Amino acid sequence: MADAIPKGYRTVTPYLSVDDARAAIDFYARAFGAEEFEKMEAPNGAIAHASVKIGDSLVMLSDPFPMSNAKPPKEIGGTSVVIFLYVEDVDAAFQRAVDAGATATVPPEDMFWGDRFAQVGDPFGHYWQIATHVEDVSEEEIAERAKQAMSEMGMG
Repeated sequence: MADAIPKGYRTVTPYLSVDDARAAIDFYARAFGAEEFEKMEAPNGAIAHASVKIGDSLVMLSDPFPMSNAKPPKEIGGTSVVIFLYVEDVDAAFQRAVDAGATATVPPEDMFWGDRFAQVGDPFGHYWQIATHVEDVSEEEIAERAKQAMSEMGMG
């Protein structure tokens, strides 16, 4: 009997619709060290389905399909999802992504919840939040720090 969750997959796996999946696979390799896990081509040469492995997780992606509800960010004028990526060294990962062609949207900085955090936009319209956990913070301390951070942002 087959495993309910295929080998190599987790219970939750993001699936991205991108314009030019071949270029996206190449970009994710350069930016995030992604390794191609699987790829299926459509008869017209488009990528019908692919998976790349980043760290211990998979991200699925494909070129747009007329029957799919998933649309590339450029088609809908934005995205409703951001991918969060934990890494060993957020500063190095951020720089690698920018060097590969990502747009820097939030440079690496220490955050109140205990992560060093950054964000980049990929050339396909998706945003990637990148973090390294640097400090264990109690729930009480996070709540206090959050109040102060929100107040400094004019939300308090």
